[in-house]
Amino acid sequence: MDCCTGIDLGSTTTKAVVMDMDGRLLGKGITNSRSNYDIACAVAKSEALINARFALFTHELDELGLEDEVKNRFIKDLQRNFRLEQHLIQQRCLEEEFTHVLSDPRYDEERDLLTSNVSNVLQGMLEEIPLLFAPGIPARSDFFRDIATGGYMKRAQGRKCSGGDFDQLMSLFDKSIIRVENREIDLSFSNNIMPALERVYSEDEELWAKHKDPLRDRVLKVAGIEINELNTVGTGYGRSKLPFRKDQIRSEILCHGLGAHWMFPNTTTVLDIGGQDTKAIQIDNQGIVTSFQMNDRCAAGCGRYLGYIADEMNLGLHELGPLAQTSKRKVKISSTCTVFAGAELRDRMTLGDKREDILAGLHRAMMLRAMSLLARSGGIAEEFTFTGGVAKNVASVAALKHLVKENYGERTINISPDSIYTGAIGAAIFAARSITALDEVAA
Repeated sequence: MDCCTGIDLGSTTTKAVVMDMDGRLLGKGITNSRSNYDIACAVAKSEALINARFALFTHELDELGLEDEVKNRFIKDLQRNFRLEQHLIQQRCLEEEFTHVLSDPRYDEERDLLTSNVSNVLQGMLEEIPLLFAPGIPARSDFFRDIATGGYMKRAQGRKCSGGDFDQLMSLFDKSIIRVENREIDLSFSNNIMPALERVYSEDEELWAKHKDPLRDRVLKVAGIEINELNTVGTGYGRSKLPFRKDQIRSEILCHGLGAHWMFPNTTTVLDIGGQDTKAIQIDNQGIVTSFQMNDRCAAGCGRYLGYIADEMNLGLHELGPLAQTSKRKVKISSTCTVFAGAELRDRMTLGDKREDILAGLHRAMMLRAMSLLARSGGIAEEFTFTGGVAKNVASVAALKHLVKENYGERTINISPDSIYTGAIGAAIFAARSITALDEVAA
């Protein structure tokens, strides 16, 4: 199967998509951006290829004639157990890295106590893993780091009563998880799909008994399909660090414009808010950029700013939006400076403002900055598309919709569930167009 891939290496996450030569999106993958960009790129692409194989497998199941309810349950259970297998592999790597970190001579005097505490924490995490991936349990995060951090922190806090130092235990974790993220780990479809399949069978042997052999045959068939990547194009905040040739790199502006056009062909205005920057883009009816504005090098009002706020409030990033939506009182925030985020937040708390009211004010301030960029780029036309990781934040979306209506009247606002992949989609389209152009020249 011939395809092209697009990579968007952002400041906080790296995204990848796989497209066939007819422009159909086959698979997508995402991972934390790392200091080792080569590995971040490889992991995101691997996840996209895995996702593509699951899409191919779904098509294969259609040919078996299973009832929709049975087919959908099988796919869901197989994906869930596949993620479980991947998580267990990463957990084992985390345990290995703790052993390596604790071998440092600086821990000679207290190694036995630290090893005992870490072992107890890791054992507790290991016992909980099957529960995290049990049927009906929603996924906590796309990233191993997020899930592992929550589980480790909860148990590390409990070690205080047995003489454990929480700060020291967390320091060990930080050193170990970074090493895990920078390891090349085989989380591929071919390496993990058969153990995942056996787990599905063991969960309900009676249900899958008569389908066991046909399903295994289809899994093996998909695992054996050769995916031929004809071209790859990269973009994103860290695009200059991607291990690609110069002709395989495109600007974020061009990729987000083209990606948004692919998602919503009638859109003419695009707002992208990522981890490190904000882009307001105007495009024509072919997805070609006609004008744009970007924020300066400051990360104010971007995803990284929300990350600082989440850390200061001891919340998960995904919790900020829903909490802000519970606000009953307006709090005006004059600055969205990332550097002073913690100080301003503490000042507001000291004045007696509630967390949800502060967060609502912060989200509105962020969107006001974005509206300023949009105005300078040419305003908002009839159909407007919001992309990037911040588009998944419900409070940001609500604030943006309110401000757009207030300043421009009724507008169609598009937000795709795959908005975070917009840049990677644009990159994949550029990759496919390059192949097509070469074929035309050869002809």
